Amino acid sequence: MKSRSTLTTWLSGLDGPRLARMLALRKDAASAPEPRSLGELADRLQRPGSVALVLPHLTLPCLQAAEALAALGVRATRDSLAELLGPMPPAAVHALDATLDALSDQALVWPGDNGTLRMPAAVRQAWSTPLGLDAPLQALLAGATSEELRGMLAALGIKPPGTKQNRLAALVEHHSDAQRVAALVAQAPAATRKLLEHSSRSTPRQSLFVVFGAPALDVRPGARWALDRGLLLQDRHGYGPVRMPAEVALALRGPDWHAPFEPLPPVAQLVPVTSSEVEREAAVAATAFAAHAASVLSACATAPPARLKSGGIGARELARLGKAAQADDAVVRIALETAYAAGLLARDGDRVRPTKAYDAWAEQEPADRLAVLLRAWRSLPLTPARARDDDNKALPALAGAPACDGCLQARHGLLTAAAGLPPGQGVKAAAELGPLVAWHRPLADDASPEGTAPFSTVIREAELLGVLARGALSPLGACLAAHPDEELGTTARRLLPPATTTARIGADLTAVVTGTPSARLAALLDSMADRESSGTASVWRFSTGSIRRALDTGLAPDDITADLAACSTTGLPQPLTYLVADTARGHGRVRIAPAACVLHGDEPALLAELAAHRALSKLALRQLAPTVLVSGSPPATTLAALRAAGYAPVAETAGGTVRIEERQTQRAATAVPPPRRNAGRRGDRPAVIRAADAPAGAELDALANRLLKDPATAPEPDPVGSGAPFATDTEEIVAGYAKHLSYSDVRQVAHAIDTDSAITVEYIATSGNRTVRTLSDLELDPPYLNAWCHLREAERVFTLSRIHGVMPARTP
Repeated sequence: MKSRSTLTTWLSGLDGPRLARMLALRKDAASAPEPRSLGELADRLQRPGSVALVLPHLTLPCLQAAEALAALGVRATRDSLAELLGPMPPAAVHALDATLDALSDQALVWPGDNGTLRMPAAVRQAWSTPLGLDAPLQALLAGATSEELRGMLAALGIKPPGTKQNRLAALVEHHSDAQRVAALVAQAPAATRKLLEHSSRSTPRQSLFVVFGAPALDVRPGARWALDRGLLLQDRHGYGPVRMPAEVALALRGPDWHAPFEPLPPVAQLVPVTSSEVEREAAVAATAFAAHAASVLSACATAPPARLKSGGIGARELARLGKAAQADDAVVRIALETAYAAGLLARDGDRVRPTKAYDAWAEQEPADRLAVLLRAWRSLPLTPARARDDDNKALPALAGAPACDGCLQARHGLLTAAAGLPPGQGVKAAAELGPLVAWHRPLADDASPEGTAPFSTVIREAELLGVLARGALSPLGACLAAHPDEELGTTARRLLPPATTTARIGADLTAVVTGTPSARLAALLDSMADRESSGTASVWRFSTGSIRRALDTGLAPDDITADLAACSTTGLPQPLTYLVADTARGHGRVRIAPAACVLHGDEPALLAELAAHRALSKLALRQLAPTVLVSGSPPATTLAALRAAGYAPVAETAGGTVRIEERQTQRAATAVPPPRRNAGRRGDRPAVIRAADAPAGAELDALANRLLKDPATAPEPDPVGSGAPFATDTEEIVAGYAKHLSYSDVRQVAHAIDTDSAITVEYIATSGNRTVRTLSDLELDPPYLNAWCHLREAERVFTLSRIHGVMPARTP
């Protein structure tokens, strides 16, 4: 509770703008229900789940400084930290102060008593062995007896004080003096010096005696000398490894050893670039991706890709989509993943189909289409262009893998690194952005193949999307980095040309569309020709089969030529009109009627030819009359067999009229299937995954002013059962059973129940395993909580007393 109270005291001394800035950086701590006091806010800021959200956003110097502070423990001050990091030039000294300010802005470090620097326990616990050091002496001797402490002091030649607390303080004071420790070790036997020197450079997880070939209980004479003086410590019963206190290890490493600290980002080789050059290259890349993405999704609409039994779209289907869209594998994967995240695609049984939202998206201009996909890419919790796993096995797309926050941080780190380049400058090679990404987001996951430059995969994605160009951040990338979604669409419309509504139809039976074709033009050409390529220019080719496909939809030859002439920049070439006319003359010469089935026509010779055709023998055709055949196969099978043999039959209805073949458009019902239908309890309505929104902007300013105006409006967050007042009956019921939750945690659980919003909990199962679950559609049934568990994708019952921690759910 002491660290909490010191944090509360520090928060109360901040001004309104500083507190509001901190709340903006730690929005989860300000999410609904809003904290009612600075004490409750301090409790939220120090929760492990909250700290885990902010650590991946820290830069390398922030993490290095935090690790050094964790190693110093209660002895951490600004001066001791600077001494541990070593001599620094003036610029680095200023950077150290800026680093501590950045940590303070996020409530990860704050000043305590006597100039000490305090930090949440969850930050210290982020490193099991910070700087390769074990726990401080005071922590390791917490269970030592007063007599054991007296013996260590006597061996050091120090007169033991009368109380255990004073004896421990005297021992800590002695071992905290590096010079005295070095002088003491210089008097040790040679075996002891060798052992201590090795252990000071080893990780605490290694038993000193395992390293030297003996079991942990075999305490050798050299170790005994160190154990007697508290330079090494071991359980009084001789169990477990021998451990070296952090103070002793630092003293033995010597004054020349310093903790790593890189306050300044890596220096990249820069070259001058103009804004026009960046915009031009970005526009070309973005235009090409928008066209390819539209082709990929169009191919999914025409023939929805099948899913693997294990989930996702496999290599064969990806290759088919790539061939249909004339796009490489990376572009296909990015298009699929971003479209799925944007709700344009959805799983539908064993297929992946476009949703109804896709139809509206396809009607938009290329710039608006691209903006939708760029927003989805910015928030993707994976690296879509990654094609192989660590074992070099092919990865399917849309596999539904668990969210990868490190992949998201790699993308955000790239945007931050590129945004930090000097104006008018770009890196000479895009690969040089990799070390900058690692500096800005050291905890990011690098999905790049082994042997390639760091973060090369995410850099390549940015280049394909037009986010990076000429080694600099493009205007599209600048919008993504700054998060102004309304400006992203405006910028995209400025860079990308509008959709093309006309095509140039040549005598070689091709139609060429420069730029991105409009949805109407693409649909028209897809219905009458076969797409051969797409990108900055798309090419369709007319053939007998493609014209016959158009005739099968019920179009007359004059309709085909009229529609093509309307979208052509010039008159239709004679070869195309001849192709349409020739195909139309042969179209429908044979008609197939459903009778199980009957074939008839006006030319007896043609019917006789069909009956004798060896390739049609499987149809078991029999001639009933000179102009009538009967087939033993259904109409659809007979129709397909005749077309495969080179004929052009048409199907008839039972009434004798020509059956118009319309392509049925199938759409998935929704982008994300509802997690469940709670039959009988909530009117059979699907549960809604909805996380409580955090306040922003003016709301944060108002919250900061309320907390500072009356910091005692609510009690200090104590464990439940301490007599804290509850605002609702739900809070009181939850508090009665959830004994491990703090006052703030109880409020958040009750709020999630009352507002039907999602929440993330730390849960201890009956097996003793600790898991983190996101729950929604909560229903209180004391002492249980019925909820939909997103980890198991099923309804589960949770015991309130087994919930040990709470966090606001992250928006899906």
